[in-house]
Amino acid sequence: MATYQREVRVVAPLDEVWEFHSRVGGLEALTPDWMHLRVEDVRGRDGSERDATAVLDPGTEVRMSLRPFDVGPRQRWTSRITRREEGDGTAVFEDVMEGGPFPTWRHTHSFYAVSDAETLVRDRVQYELPVVRDLLGSLGWLGFEPMFRDRHRRTKRLLETGVR
Repeated sequence: MATYQREVRVVAPLDEVWEFHSRVGGLEALTPDWMHLRVEDVRGRDGSERDATAVLDPGTEVRMSLRPFDVGPRQRWTSRITRREEGDGTAVFEDVMEGGPFPTWRHTHSFYAVSDAETLVRDRVQYELPVVRDLLGSLGWLGFEPMFRDRHRRTKRLLETGVR
């Protein structure tokens, strides 16, 4: 299985960065415009409907669709939060794709307090590409790098300026 990882330092306290990433609204704000993300449904662990302000707790299911570059049919994607933990100066949550374009997708979002006013954000994705699986898995970097570079740029802008 291939792995993609990228990190960024954000001049904002861990609790603010963690709070922002803990809701669907954060996902929507950070997804590059060219992905044309549409969140279609959010369900809690018990199957009840949740809104974009609800915390993404373990068991939460997010159904969305994307249409990169507005080309081709919308790609459906169902993601489930499998882990959410907070510790002393750290926080992490993890989601897995349960339906979508990748045979395997596990995204770990890790946050580390560098100081009272700075946080390290690390995204780590373990994945298999459709059709080629592990044969050309490292090629996923070509698609992931522009997307995560844009996400991290947005993270810095939104959290460092306080404009949301």
